Formats: sequence, structure tokens, C-alpha cells
Amino acid sequence: MVLKLIDAVEAKVGTNIIVEGIPCTVKKMDVSKTGKHGHSKVRIEAAGIMSEQKKVFVVPGHERFEVPMIEKRKGQVLSLGDSSVNIMDLESFETLDIKCPEEIKPEMQVNSNVEYWDVEGQKIIRRKI
Repeated sequence: MVLKLIDAVEAKVGTNIIVEGIPCTVKKMDVSKTGKHGHSKVRIEAAGIMSEQKKVFVVPGHERFEVPMIEKRKGQVLSLGDSSVNIMDLESFETLDIKCPEEIKPEMQVNSNVEYWDVEGQKIIRRKI
């Protein structure tokens, strides 16, 4: 559920936006002003929140982007699987199977606490607490 729209020139490094239906984080941004009657152009480098896929594109400064709703929550690890981790949300006590990135997987232990993000209905573990 998208609650906010921003112009391309309002996006800063670290801002989350939706590009081609994929939630991304802005990693680098350059704004160029054009001539007397032209429009500014914005070159944005963004990386996907879920897949770390890199996207580079140029848009007019008045182009509008949707800002994804990101809910940061805490959970406790119940069990470890091959590609996913079973966690229990510490507020609602519901159990979830969430995909775990490979760089965090060695740190995971049963009964440890983690922070996970709910990005537009998709869930991913971001770090161990």
C-alpha cells in the first residue's frame, strides 16, 4: 500500500522508492539543470531492497515516484531451514517462514532475535539483534 508520492528531485540518498514495481533504495543521485526553457534531469542509481539488483536510469525532475510502506519488526528465531528461517513475531506472536540472505545466515542461531522488514507484503530478514 503506497501512501506517498515524491518528485525525482526530492529523492535523496537512502530514500526508498518503487521502480518498475520493485522497491529500491537510492544509492546515488545527480541532478542536472538544463537551459533556459528545459527541465532538470535526474540520474538515479538504486538497488533493490529484496534482491540487491542494481538499476540506473535518468528521468525528468518532475517525474513522480511512489514511496513503499516499510514496516520494521522484531522476531525470535524458532528454527533454521536451508533457504528460510522460521521466526515468531515478538508483538503478535505469529510464526513466519522468511527468506534469509546468505550474508546473515552464518550469524543465525535458534532463540536469537532478528529484525525483519515487511515491504509491501514481502518479508525479509535484515539483521541479527
